[in-house]
Amino acid sequence: MRKLLNTLYVQNPDAYLSLKNENIVVLLEDEEKFSIPLVNIENIVSFGYRGVSPALMGKCCENNIGLYFMSSNGKFLAKITGRTRGNSTTRMRQYELYKDKKWCLDFSKDIVATKIYNTRYVLNRSIRDNKEKVDVSRLIEVSDYIKNNISHVYDFEDIDALRGFEGIVARKYFEVFNDMILKKKDIFNIQGRNKRPPLDYVNCMLSYLYTILSFEFISAIETVGLDPSVGFFHEIRPGRNSLALDLIEPFRAYLVDRVVLSLINLGQIKKQHFEEKEGGAILMTDEGRTIILNAWQEKKKEILRHPNIDEKIEIGLIPFAEAQLLSRTIRERRESYPTFIVK
Repeated sequence: MRKLLNTLYVQNPDAYLSLKNENIVVLLEDEEKFSIPLVNIENIVSFGYRGVSPALMGKCCENNIGLYFMSSNGKFLAKITGRTRGNSTTRMRQYELYKDKKWCLDFSKDIVATKIYNTRYVLNRSIRDNKEKVDVSRLIEVSDYIKNNISHVYDFEDIDALRGFEGIVARKYFEVFNDMILKKKDIFNIQGRNKRPPLDYVNCMLSYLYTILSFEFISAIETVGLDPSVGFFHEIRPGRNSLALDLIEPFRAYLVDRVVLSLINLGQIKKQHFEEKEGGAILMTDEGRTIILNAWQEKKKEILRHPNIDEKIEIGLIPFAEAQLLSRTIRERRESYPTFIVK
């Protein structure tokens, strides 16, 4: 297992990134403000519009460092990657499996079952930790619905029907999401999932961190030599990293939703960290992004025992561990990919 490296987030829109003696240098108005050795960085996510020097782009490609460009409101714009890595026969096998409807359906059933199982873990964790502060009956109702219906995932013989069921469970979960919010309920509340653009503070944070998590999975998938655009559960579309979306499903609630709930319930994020645009779109301020990214980076440092490799690893290494497991599954033609079930 490789060492956990860091993601460099550059939030100032006027920042320019360059290379100096194997160091990443951040410049503002041509003045050096910050530098960090390349060897300490795994990904760079820039919210600026001034750009990155060609020398740094080349070095990132050479060292397999993900370089991603975002708009100020967190919309993905572009990425720069180096040469394709890994064994080409593994990718060929990936494309073959994409055409195998049975394998795709079986893979998708495991992904959906694991996602809703891990979602139930989040509900039950909230019941256990905050039973004096939450509407326990509402949370138990959805938890029991998942418990009683999770086995039905394996009854579906059509992937579209499976997607429909996954959508039903997701809607039920988000219907009680507000019940897990303990502070400032008048400000932080969610009326179902909405995005592009998000229309409330909670959806703004969720969408932002889901995007960040997807970047980390894209980087891991490319590192092991798979194609992040060819998935088995999510449909292939131009510009969509379907395989990354497949792999993040079991981790949405377990990682992202819990970070968002903690930020709200601990009072770390406030109304002042957002701004509303015409039409109702909600954006984060620079300070808001900094708070959220700091919480995310701290979360990634936590240690857990990975259920499928029986090793203690940092949470930040989960994307790489999952990409390795899937690559091995594809390469060795195993019948199923071992999904991450929270215990």
